[in-house]
Amino acid sequence: MSERKNRSEKQEVKDTSKEKKLEVVAGILLCDNKILCAQRPKGKYDYISYKFEFPGGKVEAGETAKEALCRELMEELAVSVREEKLKLYDTVKHRYPDFEVTIYCFLCPVKCIDIQLMEHESAVWVNRHELGQLDWVEADLPVISKLMEDASIFEGL
Repeated sequence: MSERKNRSEKQEVKDTSKEKKLEVVAGILLCDNKILCAQRPKGKYDYISYKFEFPGGKVEAGETAKEALCRELMEELAVSVREEKLKLYDTVKHRYPDFEVTIYCFLCPVKCIDIQLMEHESAVWVNRHELGQLDWVEADLPVISKLMEDASIFEGL
C-alpha cells in the first residue's frame, strides 16, 4: 500500500523543466499624465483572457527588447515609437500555471493620438491612481503597484 502511495505522490510532482519560458516586452504608454491600459481578448488561457495589460509581445530571435517593443506597438496599435525614447522601467518574472514569463517594461512617451486596436478587446487611458481599478494580468501587478506610487514617471517627457 505505501509503495503505491509513493508512486502516486511522485506523479503529482510537476516537471517544470519542460515548462514554456517566454521573454516579452511591454510598453507603458504615457501621454498627458495618463497611461494606456489594453484589455486582452479571449485566448488560450482563461486566467489571462479579458484582463488588462500593457501592450507588447514576444521578443523574436535576433531582436533587442527595444526593437521588439517598437514592432509590437506598430502591429498591435499602429503606434510608431522611436527606440531612443524608450526607458526600461522594470523587469518582472512571473510563473503562470502553463508558462513562465519575463517581462521587460518600458516607459514609452507618446503624443496623444488615436490608437487602432488590432489585437486587444479595448483600451483606456487612465491616471496612475486609477490603475488599481482595472482587472490586470497577474504578471503586471508588481508594475502597477510601483506605477501607482511613482509620481516621477511623467517627469522629463
